[in-house]
Amino acid sequence: MRRIARICFIFFTAWRYGLLPLLRDVLKSGVGRSFLTVVCWTSPGTKLPRGERIRLTLEALGPIFVKFGQVLSTRRDLLPEDIANELAKLQDQVPPFSNAESRRLIEEAIGQPIEEVFMSFDATPVASASVAQVHFGVLRATDKHPEWAHKTVAIKVLRPGILPVIEGDLALMYDLAKVIEKSSEDGRRLKPTENVAEFDTYLHDELDLMREAGNASQLRRYFADSKKLMIPEMYWDLCHTNVIVMQKMDGISIGRTADLRVAGVDFKKLAADGVEIFFTQVFEYGFFHADMHPGNIMISLEPETFGRFISLDFGIVGALSESDKNYLALNFLAFFNRDYRRVAELHIESGWVPANTRVEELEGAVRSVCEPYFDRPLKEISLGIVLMRLFQTSRRFKIEIQPQLTLLQKTLLNVEGLARELDPDLDLWKTAKPILEKWVDKQLGWRGLLDGLKEEAPTWAKILPTLPRLIADSLAQSRHQTKDQNGELEVLKALLLEERRTHRLIAGALLFAGGFLAGILIISLGIY
Repeated sequence: MRRIARICFIFFTAWRYGLLPLLRDVLKSGVGRSFLTVVCWTSPGTKLPRGERIRLTLEALGPIFVKFGQVLSTRRDLLPEDIANELAKLQDQVPPFSNAESRRLIEEAIGQPIEEVFMSFDATPVASASVAQVHFGVLRATDKHPEWAHKTVAIKVLRPGILPVIEGDLALMYDLAKVIEKSSEDGRRLKPTENVAEFDTYLHDELDLMREAGNASQLRRYFADSKKLMIPEMYWDLCHTNVIVMQKMDGISIGRTADLRVAGVDFKKLAADGVEIFFTQVFEYGFFHADMHPGNIMISLEPETFGRFISLDFGIVGALSESDKNYLALNFLAFFNRDYRRVAELHIESGWVPANTRVEELEGAVRSVCEPYFDRPLKEISLGIVLMRLFQTSRRFKIEIQPQLTLLQKTLLNVEGLARELDPDLDLWKTAKPILEKWVDKQLGWRGLLDGLKEEAPTWAKILPTLPRLIADSLAQSRHQTKDQNGELEVLKALLLEERRTHRLIAGALLFAGGFLAGILIISLGIY
């Protein structure tokens, strides 16, 4: 009954915000289309643009649908631009759960009363979202961790009872996706079931706060010596699947540009640093923060760390393999050099294009996407938009775009948007190209060869002392095989000689029989 009631509420919300006409237009002729045609006459929201209607509907349906819209907005390779732009505006503002419930969850997770662990604890959350909320506190020193004394921390608590709500809404999303796929050809092209499955994965990853803590710890280790990025330290003894405790980071949201300007932050340097940080994450480490909206990025104003970036919320991260990094770096460099054939070849070499794809056709399609951008100054070229256009063009050639690349494209658009808001004259290539060239040289040049030899040195150090014995064993085995082969050859020779002898006997017998018959025939003819 709860599921039926939820479906009714979804239908009512879609009618209220004028979403039903959009659904009617993609349905095949039939009872369902006729029914929606009648219902749509009374829909009050049909005058709004379609992207806005979809956004308002998702906001009204609650935080899980809002988060789905946020994830869906990353699939610009599948969505029309106007819808993707509207979904990108979704904000996830959720009322916090009770202070008493928050205290109970924290005490259950750490196994101690809050007063024994924290000198002070602010029960009023400083932030609340669909999955979790955050409190501030000050740690006490313990026998095991005397260094904890007076450390200010942020405590992230998973929203109670969230899993049944998520599972119920996900089940409905899967049902709706199947209906859309069965009833509409355009719906099938948008792959709704695959998108819901991708969202399912993201959401369940966010429900495990230990996973987020691990992501943060890895990025912190990568940027331990950085003068441009700070990431909070995790207090592992207090971290659990539904509660994590981390270092409190003091700063101002990057979205508050007026406050940053008053504080004296250099926006040009900030924009260049942000782009460098992102490309370093992608190409140096293949591991990047994939949720870089202003709510998750702050700027430090402390004297020792003034102007540094602070990253928060690591529930969604992207990971790239060496082949992914190689593919992307070479694509960007080929694009910069206007080598469209190389871009096409890289698409084919990636293995994502069907084997029968003609390089010339793909090259022409890539040229039509990239060439218009070279009529503009380099600072006006958006790598995110170029990547998005390439992904859209790829559909024509039945290229299956990998999820990690669409996540990268979404994050790249976020980074470019933030950077250009800080510095409209930013030349993205001037910042990004040296990083790409350095990575390509490191991976494919002489440096790459030397680094590869260094990495393999421990393995060779173990093999080299045993090499003479391995060679001797190999030669002995080879001689043994040779002897066995010689024995087999002798047997074959004997068989061949025997076969030849048999053939000679048979041939002699046949000749004797033929001569004998011929003699009889001649004698018979002579007598006649």
